[in-house]
Amino acid sequence: MRLVIARCSVDYIGRLTAHLPPATRLLLVKADGSVSIHADDRAYKPLNWMSPPCSVTEELTDSPDGGTAGTWTVTNKAGEQLIITIESVEHDSRHDLGVDPGLQKDGVEADLQRLLALHVETFGEGWSLVRREYPTAIGPVDLLCRDASGTTVAVEIKRRGEIDGVEQLTRYLELLNRDSRLAPVKGVFAAQEIKPQARVLAADRGIDCLTVDYAVLKGTDDPSQRLF
Repeated sequence: MRLVIARCSVDYIGRLTAHLPPATRLLLVKADGSVSIHADDRAYKPLNWMSPPCSVTEELTDSPDGGTAGTWTVTNKAGEQLIITIESVEHDSRHDLGVDPGLQKDGVEADLQRLLALHVETFGEGWSLVRREYPTAIGPVDLLCRDASGTTVAVEIKRRGEIDGVEQLTRYLELLNRDSRLAPVKGVFAAQEIKPQARVLAADRGIDCLTVDYAVLKGTDDPSQRLF
């Protein structure tokens, strides 16, 4: 990745024309060939950019003050161009960032399922886990448990609980209750957030709802330490 801080003006020539008057900006050239121009605001959004693949032609000269001036011509495969006219350069560096492993989302349904399986007492005292991903003919039930009285409970886990999740659990319960080894089977719909419509439908189907605090499950938050 190349980082250039320069006083420059920018002209876009393509499906339309656009002009950025002279100002100090950050020019970002990535290994994928993209070029973007940033101001010191707008968070991550650039003022202008050229998506890859594109080519960069530099015509630079020494400025009267001893710095570097000149022009970058950035051209994409459609022939559109960014003409970056550089008056002076304050910083120019290159950095090899290596291969990025990608974003690993925290708090997704798989994480909730794993933590609830480890802390099955979240559902109530005396609960025990029978199996994660209990198989049925229409897909696996997230958790199959037994409550303190020994009743079988199917738990469907969502990050965001909506009506379709309740419908999904209803179908699982219909199948599981046909198995004499498990019946009667109750249902629990667990999520970090449950929509009001989903709660109404769950109550109508005889399904309990549980709002899960992911931070508490993970051990990074203690509700007893909160002021509010």
